Order: sequence, then structure tokens, then C-alpha cells
Amino acid sequence: MIVAGFILLAVGAADLVRQFAPRRWVGYLAVAAILLLLGSVSDALLPMAVALVAGALWVWGMPTERPAPLGFWPAVLLAVVSIGAVVWLGARPESGLIGAVWHLRSPFGEVSFDLAMLALGAGVFLLESSNLVVRAALDGEHTWRPADPAPTPASEPESASATALPDDAVEEVPASPDPRSGFKGGRLIGPLERVLVLILTLAAAYPILAAMLAAKGIVRFPEISRDGETGARAEYFLVGSLVSWVIALGAAFLVWWAAHS
Repeated sequence: MIVAGFILLAVGAADLVRQFAPRRWVGYLAVAAILLLLGSVSDALLPMAVALVAGALWVWGMPTERPAPLGFWPAVLLAVVSIGAVVWLGARPESGLIGAVWHLRSPFGEVSFDLAMLALGAGVFLLESSNLVVRAALDGEHTWRPADPAPTPASEPESASATALPDDAVEEVPASPDPRSGFKGGRLIGPLERVLVLILTLAAAYPILAAMLAAKGIVRFPEISRDGETGARAEYFLVGSLVSWVIALGAAFLVWWAAHS
């Protein structure tokens, strides 16, 4: 169990560093130091080392600036390793130094350190790493993607009407673009949706979960209804949503299995 927790935490933290850290090498060192500390106090140095290797391989196999060279397969391999670590290894009887002071209660009973690490790793993985998995799935299926926002007038070449004006009539100060035009809501909606699916599934709040997923389809319906004959928008929505939901439900099942094994 601790192996899966450390691996998911390392992968998820590495992707957060790639997305948000201004200096990646500093972020990577911080992640390695945190994992080293957790591995030392919990007598899990070997799982920590495996997690560092898995995180490095994930960064190579799932790049952010270009299509993944191995496609969807790193995500499949990560899922197999995580499930195997939970199902076959299970929880450890001792948690090292931290086991003597670790006491965490929940509405479902006592939460061990290994289970807490697994839940933390699953939650961190759902934030940014799952976005890369969804993107790899869309690239693998060659689905339609939304077009990039049109360039602002300041970035376009001079039009014919502008060149026809006298030099002193040309506006020299470029118009400021609308900051909302480049808003990428999917980067925020996707992680929030997956975390909610994880929490609602573990809490057995299935009616609320079903209502939330249905509400997403209702909100997207006007956009999909303008799809035309190709069905590209509907395919994009279905592939992305289903992959995202499967990841969140898989993480919830992993934590549930670990808690009840």
C-alpha cells in the first residue's frame, strides 16, 4: 500500500512542479526531500526510492510540451503497478518511527499512515497528472480539439485599411486583450470534478454523484447540440469526461480497497 501511495504522490507532485513551479529543478529537489523525509520516518526507504524512479520515468513518458511518445501506456502501467501494490502487498504491520505517534481518526474508523499516504497520493495525482492522461487519451484517439483563441488585433499583421492611413493616424498603443479570452476552465474544472468524484464515492453519496455528473452533461448540451454532422464536439466531450471519471473512480476504488483489506 505504501508503495502505491509514494508512487502516486511522486508522480502527482512532479506534474504540479512542471505546471506551476517557476524553477523546476528547485521543485523537483523539494519533492525528493519530502519523499526522503517521509520514507525515513516511516521505515519505507525502498518504496520511496521506487517512487522517485517512477516519477522520473513518468516525467519522461508523459511530457507537457509535446505529445506523449508512449501514448496512453504509461498511465496503464501506473494503474497496474498501483493496483498490484494495494491488492498484493497490503498494509504493513509497522510504520516505523511515525507509527508510534500517528493517530488519525475518521468517520470510517482509524486511518493508518499507509492508508493516509495512499489517499494523499491519489488526491495529488487527480490534480494535474490526470489532465495529462486525459490529453494522451484524446491524442491517441485523434479526437477534435477546440481551436486556439484567435490572435488579438495587436498580434496580427497590419491590415489593408491600417496601411492606407497616414503614419500619424495609426494607433501606436496596442489594444489590451480581454484577459478572459484565454481562460482555460478545464484545467480547474477537471481536477475539482475528479476530487469531488473521489470524495462522494468514498462517502457513498451516489445520488449526489449522479446529479453532479448529469449536471455537467446538461451544461455542455448547448455546445454539443451545435456539433453538426461530424459529432466531433460530442466525441471530445465523451472521451475526455469518461477518461476523467474512470481515473477518479479508480482512485476511489483503490483507497476503498486499501481501507477494507
